[in-house]
Amino acid sequence: MYSNQSQVPVMRPRTLVLACWIAVVSSLGVIAQAANQSNQGSNEPAAKPNFVIIFADDQGYGDLSCFGSQTIATPNIDRLATDGRKFTNFMVASPVCTPSRAALLTGCYPKRVGMHQHVLFPASTKGLNPSEHTIADHLKGQGYATACFGKWHLGHHPEVLPISNGFDTYFGIPYSNDMNHPDNKGKPKGGPDGMDILWQDPESTLTKWNTPLYEDDKIVELPVDQRTVTRRYTQKAIDFITEHRDGPFFVYLPHSMPHIPLYVPDDVRDPDPLNAYINVIEHIDSEVGRLLDTLDTLNLTENTYVIYTTDNGPWLTFKHHGGSAGPLRDGKGTTFEGGQRVPCVMRGPGIPAGTVCDALTGTIDVLPTIASITGTPLPADKKIDGLDVSELWMGTADQSPRDEFVYFTSHGAVEGIRLGQWKLLVKKPRQNKNAKNPKPAQVMLFDLSKDIGEQNNLADAKPDVVQRLRNLMMAADEEITRNAREPWHKEK
Repeated sequence: MYSNQSQVPVMRPRTLVLACWIAVVSSLGVIAQAANQSNQGSNEPAAKPNFVIIFADDQGYGDLSCFGSQTIATPNIDRLATDGRKFTNFMVASPVCTPSRAALLTGCYPKRVGMHQHVLFPASTKGLNPSEHTIADHLKGQGYATACFGKWHLGHHPEVLPISNGFDTYFGIPYSNDMNHPDNKGKPKGGPDGMDILWQDPESTLTKWNTPLYEDDKIVELPVDQRTVTRRYTQKAIDFITEHRDGPFFVYLPHSMPHIPLYVPDDVRDPDPLNAYINVIEHIDSEVGRLLDTLDTLNLTENTYVIYTTDNGPWLTFKHHGGSAGPLRDGKGTTFEGGQRVPCVMRGPGIPAGTVCDALTGTIDVLPTIASITGTPLPADKKIDGLDVSELWMGTADQSPRDEFVYFTSHGAVEGIRLGQWKLLVKKPRQNKNAKNPKPAQVMLFDLSKDIGEQNNLADAKPDVVQRLRNLMMAADEEITRNAREPWHKEK
């Protein structure tokens, strides 16, 4: 608050004149500041920041230029790293689609919200419970316009689609682009050879697949033309941002690709199937560029957080139709780093340009960090696993509040834990029910500070560390299991 009364001591005439000029200039500054605050919103020092989360599908740690790719050019996504911050120790909570997406939106390990048992299919009868508190719910409660454009994969029934989970509008596919409505039957040949055939026949998106496209809660295209869907998702996001330019807004843009099958618009297609994956990532990058250009044109860049990351590691079994984990071990479907450590770049208000964060964080920390940035508490009755890492985003701290991370398999079984530099994996082999001597679990201990590729197993040399981590892992899983909440189930 500013006083409209001045207390001026007795002065000589010359000093009094100078003081008056100072008072006038000061008053003008106060008026300008007050007007600026008024334009930005009543009683608010600045407009609420906007948020855009771009979530790729099955993109590997090594599939961005700024993360070391020598074969894929991603100048637009790299802009987010140049203008903002790159995170090299960024984790997703599952190595497959559905549970990973649940974790991002709720700030929870998937088991806590009942979404841990692998991915959903067209015949699945469950979904993310609308009683959960998502990023969209949190921001919508503050007056944000919210939209989801892309792959949902948290339940295709009307009761659990995005519009039932905090989003004002939805446009996208309800599950993976290699799934067919209504029963997932009649799919073409798989594997890299099958994907080669599909890539060489762009019309196969309409003749070999029956994946639906939804608008809000209704199918509007069957099958969806996957050649143009990346571009259409982006255009929907651009249109939404333009419409809500006066803000605040939240756009969740979970691309269907580079999950197989791969498609791009005919005007950018490289006919060589060996280049299919490169072609798809570079097309996504171009679309990211269009969105960033829109923010620039609308003068929204300085007040918008843009986060680019992916749901899990690359699907390596598809070879040139899959990506690269770079220096990490293995990929999608595994609890090795290649399955769950993903590339992440972001920019926004307060994020220092051209910086790198090596501290441990991940998608489960996004919700509480957004809550911190917007100055709004999360519901007290919903326990989550995420932490406020806003100081990491802003570069004001080097140490993460997160020292621990629990690894669950794609089917939700606890399999490992990270504590500081140490990572423990306890992999149970498949057992023959009739075997007299069951195979023992494979125990692996890695020092990630020296061995990011998980090549040097130190379990035998560090039994005390193994036992300590194993106890922590089991205790964490027990707590989550005991306090797990039910997903939504379709009534029979």
